[in-house]
Amino acid sequence: MALSSLNQRRWRNFRKNGRAFWSLLIFGVLFTISLFAEVIANDKPLVLSYRGDLIFPMTRFYSERDFGGDLPTVARYKDIELQCLIETGGLESCFDDPEGMIAAAKAGTITDPDFVKGWMVWPLIPYRYSTIVDIPGAAPSAPDSHNWLGTDDTKRDVLARVIYGVRLSIFYAIVVTAVTSVIGIAVGAASGYFGGWVDLISQRIIEIWSATPTLYVIIIVFSVLGRSLTLLILLAILFGWMGLVGVVRAEFLRARNFEYVRAARALGVSDGAIMWRHMLPNAMVATVTMLPFIVTGQIGALAALDFIGFGLPSSAPSLGELAQQAKDNLQAPWLGFTAFITFAVMLTLLVFIFEGVRDAFDPRKTFR
Repeated sequence: MALSSLNQRRWRNFRKNGRAFWSLLIFGVLFTISLFAEVIANDKPLVLSYRGDLIFPMTRFYSERDFGGDLPTVARYKDIELQCLIETGGLESCFDDPEGMIAAAKAGTITDPDFVKGWMVWPLIPYRYSTIVDIPGAAPSAPDSHNWLGTDDTKRDVLARVIYGVRLSIFYAIVVTAVTSVIGIAVGAASGYFGGWVDLISQRIIEIWSATPTLYVIIIVFSVLGRSLTLLILLAILFGWMGLVGVVRAEFLRARNFEYVRAARALGVSDGAIMWRHMLPNAMVATVTMLPFIVTGQIGALAALDFIGFGLPSSAPSLGELAQQAKDNLQAPWLGFTAFITFAVMLTLLVFIFEGVRDAFDPRKTFR
């Protein structure tokens, strides 16, 4: 679909803003990596060969019994016995000396007629965000060649949790910002365009609703219904839609008596068409100006709720929980550095991107 001349000019202005354009590229690469978190960081192999068959463990359920084990439970591919069963084609001697059998299978010295050589291809990071790393020593453990950013206080790989946590934080911020922006723009546009009783009633509702103690409501609801991402998103939308109402309302109040608006009314153009086609584009500059604060605010709010223990479930890959662990484990500075750098990079890139979008929508801005 071809862009209009106006949108082409906006895109050219954005491209000429080097800081915003490169921030978009870097953020796009990081977000794309997080979208494929299951392929990059997982405790299941990407693909394995068992008795000559190619198996993709991420696509369906496989039990230990499928690989010659005894249990019908989900296969734990990090267990040395299961790895031996896969490497040797299910030889029973794996239960006696799994490490020796794996070494013999790789060396090709097994003489058992039932031996069928197998193999596994692991992700770059062989740990999921919830995987407990089986290494000696007390937790949290320092970074090494196996855990590049170390482990947390329950021996979960920090880098894997950061990759999953970045995706979760961005997804949360985008969903909440998109829905709250639509609601806020609609309410602000109606209040500013129609004025009168519509404006009066909406402003009184906003005054009452904004005075509600959001944190207490979240604590009470979570105490009754339990913590979940869906419920947290609904609560964030319920109390966050007022962020753009004032800005949009002011723009519509200013523009509703302009000559082009009165001319459109005189020609019989509907109120909806006037608001959507003529007034809303003029209000977009002020609206886009507020978006970086809303997006970064939502990411910060999620991290703050996780930090105090009233956000996502404890099993979720939370960046706020990582910061909380850094506070509780001052002897593990890699946790604090990781949390700080992750938040700093992510929020800085988002602010630069939205600054470029704001300038691209502003007709008074030109770039050479």
